[in-house]
Formats: sequence, C-alpha cells, structure tokens
Amino acid sequence: MEYDTAIIGAGAAGMMCAGHLDGRTLVVDHAKAPGEKIRISGGGRCNFTNLYADADAFICANPHFAKSALARYTQWDFIALVEAHGIAWHEKTLGQLFCNTSAKDIIAMLRALMSARGAELRLQSSVAEVQKHGDYFSFTLHTPDKTQTVTAKNLVIATGGKSIPKMGASGWAYDIARQFGLPVTEIRPALVPFTFADGRFAEISGVAIPSRVHAAGPVFDEALLFTHRGLSGPAVLQASSYWTEGTPVTVDIVPADMFEALRSQRQEAGRRNMTTELARHLPARLVDHLSGIFDLSGNLADWSDARLTALIEGLRHWELIPNGTEGYRTAEVTLGGVDTDALDARSMAAKSQPNLYFIGEAVDVTGWLGGYNFQWAWSSGMAAAEAINAG
Repeated sequence: MEYDTAIIGAGAAGMMCAGHLDGRTLVVDHAKAPGEKIRISGGGRCNFTNLYADADAFICANPHFAKSALARYTQWDFIALVEAHGIAWHEKTLGQLFCNTSAKDIIAMLRALMSARGAELRLQSSVAEVQKHGDYFSFTLHTPDKTQTVTAKNLVIATGGKSIPKMGASGWAYDIARQFGLPVTEIRPALVPFTFADGRFAEISGVAIPSRVHAAGPVFDEALLFTHRGLSGPAVLQASSYWTEGTPVTVDIVPADMFEALRSQRQEAGRRNMTTELARHLPARLVDHLSGIFDLSGNLADWSDARLTALIEGLRHWELIPNGTEGYRTAEVTLGGVDTDALDARSMAAKSQPNLYFIGEAVDVTGWLGGYNFQWAWSSGMAAAEAINAG
C-alpha cells in the first residue's frame, strides 16, 4: 500500500487537509465514523468558525506562529466553502457561527471534498510502528479485516490532543513528535470547568448569571454557571485556559449601574432587607449563598454609600481558588502540544523532518471558545495541504 500522503486522524484538521490534497491519499482513524468531535460540537450544530478569528484569540508559546496559516486561509474562506456546499448558517453571539440544521452537514461537506480528491478513508483502524526509511515513512496498519504495511512520502499527524478520552483521544501525536526528535510543550486540559473540593456551590447548582471572569489573562464577559462540582459556563471555560493550579480566579457578577440602583431603592424601599432588594439584581438563590460570604445584614436604609461601595467592590472582585478542573474528561481542547519552534509556520512541517506534518489540536496552538479551534483546524490543514501539493 503506497501513498503520496498518509493522514492519521479523520477529525476536522485531517479531513480538511485530505479534501485539498493532490495525489494518492490515505486517511486513518480508530473511530467508527469520521469527524466525531465535529458531530457533537455546538450542541450538534457545530460552531464551525468565528467572525473574529485572528491570532490574538489563540494561546501559543510563540504568539506569532498561527498568524501565517490563519491569514492565508481565513474564516471568510471557510464561510465561502460552507456556502458553496449549500449549508445554511447563522451567527449566535460574539461572532460564533453555527449550522442551521446539523453538524453532520460539515462532516458531509468534508467527506465530499475527500471523495472528489479520491482520498481513501480507513476507519476502526490503528497505526503502529511508524518508521522512516530514506524519503518515505512506513507503518503497520491494523484494520478489522487484515494487517498491512503502508508506505507514504508524506505523513500528516492530525490526531488531536488528550481531551475527551472516552472518544479515543490520547497523547499519540506527542509520542510521534518525540520519536522524531520534536519537543512537546507542557500540556493540560483547557476550556474546562473548575472544581472545588468542598462542593461549595452545590446549593446553587444550575444558577447562571452574566459575569466577567479572568485568571491571569483576558477578561471574558459571558455567562457563568454554578454546578455541583464548581464553576462552568462560557466565561469560566475561557478563563480556564489561562489558569494555573493554586492561583485565584476573579469573578465580577455586578450588573451595570447596580450601585445607583441600590441607592435609589434605598430611598424608595429603605425598610426592606438588603437581601430582598439585592435579589432584584441577582438570582435569589445566589443572594442567599452570598449572605454566607458577605455581610448582607440589615435594612437597605441602614446601608451607607461607603458600605454599598464596599459590597459592590467585593462582588466585582470576588476571588475564588479552585482545587482543580474536571480534566481531560470534559475539556474541550488540550492546551500545549508539539512545540511550534520545531515547525514551519507556513507549511506545518517539522523543520528537521520536512515530510512530517502536525496540524490541528496536536500543535501548541489553542483557541478561545466559540469556533476558534475549528478555524485553526481548517487553516492548519490547508497550510499542510498547500505545502504538500507544492512539493
């Protein structure tokens, strides 16, 4: 079995690359169906890109690395591809784009691109003993019906990171990188809920509020969700990518103009309890919980401007120290990966092994929540395809 290119991983990046390759291409995946992460993403409608997908929304040890691929294949290019295949889409919030009907439409589009190029897809198959002999890679391919030896001039690793192991995710890409002398940065779960050992938010599990959350990184203005295990919701998932163990997460749950509103309520309903009046701005269950943390005693008339200001500041800079995260089990992505210093930013090829490529989540490029990581998959997959075709 001889191919021009073998791609390991039939996820977003691998299928995108295969769908734009010339020559004979083999795509291998252990799953029963391709694009399983695509299928479950965005509540089944696939948040396939973001209108604001530029390099500033990505975390990487080299903040400039992603610029080349993202600039040469943009969100607008992928939107044009989606529209050319008749897939209807809509914008939700913050530039997030979703399929109107189903994430399966994106998978079908990618499979159509692969079929048009004549790419072969081998599912429920595993790869062992990757070696390089001269200019060619070879490996043993275990399929349900037989075992074969595959030889390919180009090898593309698109197996992702370690997030969601129940879907078969592993650190295989990192093993291959190290085998061929490429360094791997520290990896950890990202876009993941925080946990607290004492179950402190169990009583308000299910309460969601608008918030501003940050952890040694940008401030994210999105929803926060209290859970039995800790904190979740878009703002929390975003902040988790910047959090390190033992450091605080700062939460701002103060609605706009709450100080002035409480001062007005003090004039109109000063005899009412502070907790009652605060519950006009925050969920009542949350106010009950906060009363065990902040002094909310007394009637509103008893609260001076200074005391109101102190409360507002406390709620605006509420510091919480998680004991950890829910880990790879629920993490949407893996932070870190194949060190970009070892890769060519234009081609995604290893500098020391020009015919070995790493694309998608396997690379130390992690996007924000909201379609950014899919855009990196499309852009990095296209970068590798163009380089291989040009070679």
